Amino acid sequence: MKAVLIGATGAVGKDLLRALLEDKRYTEVIAFARRALGVTHEKLTEHTIDFDAPATWRELVKGDVLFSTLGTSLKQAGSKEAQRRIDYDYQLAFAKAAQENGVKRLVLLSSIGADSKSSIFYLRLKGELDDAVQGLGFDSLTIVRPPSLIREKSKRLGETVSVKLLQAVNAVGLAKRLAPMETAVVARSMMSLGANAAGGTRIVEGQDIRDFA
Repeated sequence: MKAVLIGATGAVGKDLLRALLEDKRYTEVIAFARRALGVTHEKLTEHTIDFDAPATWRELVKGDVLFSTLGTSLKQAGSKEAQRRIDYDYQLAFAKAAQENGVKRLVLLSSIGADSKSSIFYLRLKGELDDAVQGLGFDSLTIVRPPSLIREKSKRLGETVSVKLLQAVNAVGLAKRLAPMETAVVARSMMSLGANAAGGTRIVEGQDIRDFA
């Protein structure tokens, strides 16, 4: 099985790339990124691209399953417009190219609480993308909506504080659905869901993600 991956430089994406390269079900991994990954493997084909120039990469998006984990924070992006371009525009354009090139499966990393009608910008953004990809016509679409992520060596202060707070709350038996989850768990789940994809649309969220890891 040939996997196509965008977002391999992100927290979940790095773990997913590692998992795909180690899993025998995937014979080839094609990764598209804005900068070099610094990874060498016999199964890996890497394309360093400009997402704003789809004519230069559109025809290269071919395989059996597309894993889309691209994303950024508002702080890193610098503005809501810039974040939308990365989290929504780039991923949707890539998904469209994949579907047009015959890719049958899409596994998309979203977020728990994603809702196109949310008053919270980030959750609304994720929800809008979730809605948009459902209209593309993939034979199999899996949307994975994890809770807060536990990232290895995270340097995001706000994220670190929120994860510790949720861990504390969960420790006393509350908010189990929102218990933070390791990025490696999310990655393994996405990998398995891609390999064992069912027809139609499937949304896996919260702690249910662990069942597929």
